[in-house]
Amino acid sequence: MTVSEAGSQNRPIGPPSDEAELLRRAASLAGLSLLELAGRLHVPVPADLRRAKGFVGGLIERALGASAGSRSVPDFPELAVELKTLPVDRAGVPVESTFVCTIPLTEIGHVEWADSRVRRKLARVLWVPVEGQRDIPVAERRIGQALLYALTAEDEAVLRADWEELSGYIGRGHVEALTGHLGRFLQIRPKAAHSRARRLGFDAEGAPFAALPKGFYLRPSFTRALLARHFALPR
Repeated sequence: MTVSEAGSQNRPIGPPSDEAELLRRAASLAGLSLLELAGRLHVPVPADLRRAKGFVGGLIERALGASAGSRSVPDFPELAVELKTLPVDRAGVPVESTFVCTIPLTEIGHVEWADSRVRRKLARVLWVPVEGQRDIPVAERRIGQALLYALTAEDEAVLRADWEELSGYIGRGHVEALTGHLGRFLQIRPKAAHSRARRLGFDAEGAPFAALPKGFYLRPSFTRALLARHFALPR
């Protein structure tokens, strides 16, 4: 069933049976505007994304049949594939960092890289570029050609080094000392709906305190290099 057929019947699109079907679905979206895709799925398009930050990702998830919902598993659990929409400019260059996952502040000091959320999230990813320049109206932004990515040994070596350095800060109780300047590909940034949100953390003496929620993000330099390896883009 195509996206158009499923949307016209206004019922949920089932998960893809295999990676080939996932890629066919993703290919069918390339070149569509968000308005065109939203129309097929009978979803209204917001005038801006300030109060609808999850709109683009949610729209693509629905179109491709992602079934994970809010569960802590890949978006396509049957295929062990994560979905990441990637805001790009008109030339296809990423314009912002990419959220990977939230950070369990009280647990991360006891986790190894191989079992980390970051590695699980990035082991296999379907990247879907979408125009994200603010001067392009949301409805007119177009979807690009998707890329199915498997974590390479070279990328993993850098990401692991970043993750171990950043996790070490948290494990030693220095979560509040972290800044977005640390990490070559991976960085830590606040991840909260508002400044009053807090999560349990531990300071350097092991005392609990209310910490601002944090998340792991990929720098644009990582996603730009990734796209440049597969498409004709400047590095």
